[in-house]
Amino acid sequence: MSTGSGAAAESEQEIITKSQLAARHLIMNRPKRLNALNWNMINAMKPQLEAWENSDLAKVVLLKGSGGKGFCAGGDVRTVIELSAKNDPQALKFFEDEYKVDHYIATMTTPFVSVMDGITMGGGVGLSVHAPFRIATENTLFAMPETAIGFFPDVGGSFFLPRLDGHIGAYLGMTGKRLKGLDVLYGGIATHYVPSNRLSELEARLSELETSNFDVINDAIEEFTENDTAESFILDPETRKSINKIFGKKTVEDIMAALDKEESAWAKETKDTLLKMSPSSLKITLEQVRQGAQKSIISCFKMEYGMVQQSLADHDFAEGVTASLVNKTAPKWQPSTLAEVNTKDVLKKYFNTPPAHDLELLSDKDYSQYPHRKYSLPSENDIKLVVTGEAPDIGDYALSENEVVDWFLKERKGKRGVAEKVKAVLKQNTNVVGEGEAQSLKWIY
Repeated sequence: MSTGSGAAAESEQEIITKSQLAARHLIMNRPKRLNALNWNMINAMKPQLEAWENSDLAKVVLLKGSGGKGFCAGGDVRTVIELSAKNDPQALKFFEDEYKVDHYIATMTTPFVSVMDGITMGGGVGLSVHAPFRIATENTLFAMPETAIGFFPDVGGSFFLPRLDGHIGAYLGMTGKRLKGLDVLYGGIATHYVPSNRLSELEARLSELETSNFDVINDAIEEFTENDTAESFILDPETRKSINKIFGKKTVEDIMAALDKEESAWAKETKDTLLKMSPSSLKITLEQVRQGAQKSIISCFKMEYGMVQQSLADHDFAEGVTASLVNKTAPKWQPSTLAEVNTKDVLKKYFNTPPAHDLELLSDKDYSQYPHRKYSLPSENDIKLVVTGEAPDIGDYALSENEVVDWFLKERKGKRGVAEKVKAVLKQNTNVVGEGEAQSLKWIY
């Protein structure tokens, strides 16, 4: 049952809640703004999520966007910058409340399903990537484009980006590269790929489940996943090799120099993209991803809250938002080049200066790895452990490609996309040794 009284009331509500048997729906309803997240929406989400988390009747929560084009295109940064220009403390309060909701979703005991049908960027990423179940469709368009507005990938980006395969997280965070459809699944951002025309049936199926058992929820979602996952990942094995080699470099300058040496269309496109971004943001983002790899999820949100306070005081965030989103012009960064950025001073301000305000979250639940990652496709590291014999039950037996694929298909119960992901990682990271039936794989370090 909706909280509104009829279609007219619903059209005016920016957050709509519905009950469907055991399922609870949270619907972002600003379709003309691609469901961009504002303060009213955040404040409506908080008490509702807490109520459902404490209800024995709510067995699963689904988050989605209305309008068919956007899940959530990001946060309302224009309003934030307007408030910040007036030194209004509400500018910082927006991020405080946003991070509280993001972390709460990340730590709920009630199964949470983010239906990323449409544009999923910025603030929309924070509402989705920390959930145990993240559904991509053919309409999903994922990006973290913050460096283009003089900011950094926040909303827990310091936690989820370094936990993607290799150095893909640094690449996505620095370039704002967009991933679409199946790429969102193969990139490790979504846990499942479901065609949009099956979503209504999926929602009905989930509502019938009188349980909050995560395995049961996962199996139900798998019933609706796409059979044909033959489409290739745009970050093919060769490109991923380049990403790991280049974005694993120590500094942004080293990354730029490595791109110059690469001499490929991808390298040129990537460098051209980076040159448009705020030079300071690039250095901040790279350090953020490096530090986040070693931090818990609470530590990451607290770190980002301190970083936000510095961003609101600096030039580039206001310039990026005003130029890009208001005036539709190219931002004039200060400093304007990487060479002009005093890296030591910037990193000290953002990472080694105690913030004026600390972040108090709604929950003290914490972890250093996502607790429900078994519902995703296997990671590059998962596959490495099997190839090298370090995974349980593998022992010293050297496996062939088919044996590795079969092992993961069994371990993930035939999950859609597993075979394609494993084969791509093996192509990128292994050599075949031996001949005939004695062939096996050797991991390339």
